Amino acid sequence: MTDVKAGVEYKINVDGNSFLLDSKKFRLLESILNTGSLTAAAKSIDVSYRTALNYIDKIESTLDVKIVSTTKGGKGGGGGTSLTEEGYSILKECKKINAIMELHKDVNEIEAEVVNVDDAKGVMTIKMHDFEVNAPLNRNYEVGDKLLALISYDNIFLMLEPQTSSIRNILKGQIVEMRLQNEVIRVKIDVGGVYLFSDITLSAEKELNLSIGKEVFVGFKAMSVATLKL
Repeated sequence: MTDVKAGVEYKINVDGNSFLLDSKKFRLLESILNTGSLTAAAKSIDVSYRTALNYIDKIESTLDVKIVSTTKGGKGGGGGTSLTEEGYSILKECKKINAIMELHKDVNEIEAEVVNVDDAKGVMTIKMHDFEVNAPLNRNYEVGDKLLALISYDNIFLMLEPQTSSIRNILKGQIVEMRLQNEVIRVKIDVGGVYLFSDITLSAEKELNLSIGKEVFVGFKAMSVATLKL
């Protein structure tokens, strides 16, 4: 089965209806796909058959879609439970989210709000705390939408002076922590009340002569900012 941490929730949207699918319900759907049995799936997540059935009923009634199909066997048995096309689509979306999370374990996560959309340039401006940055335009977003901005640690560059380059976002900050991790220096920078992390090489740390308390400029390209709508 897919490795899913407890406490993870997936916001599922179907035709305007939304449901928060927690890790246990995700594993229930995955087990139904793998075993073809609701009884076996319930056992795999350590709940009763009735509880598993209630989980399914709650998802279906909230989203107003059928996510499982049950067939009854004859005298010799042969019945089973399978995911419908909609149920499989929901499970697939959750797996895609898992894959993205696995690829981006070390990311800065910052709550933000869309404050401007520039269709011509294909970018949008999002506000994080007291500063604004550019991110790739998502045409499903509107001004006022709340987002979670994700920036990988290794996509953030540190500079002693702001430089004119292809980097679209440059912010001033102060180093508050430095740690050696797997042959790289993980630097924690306070940027106007928001903490950003950057992974840099040992040679870069030496060249920049970094130390706790030192002022630096944080830079990252607009295209390195991924966003999820909250």
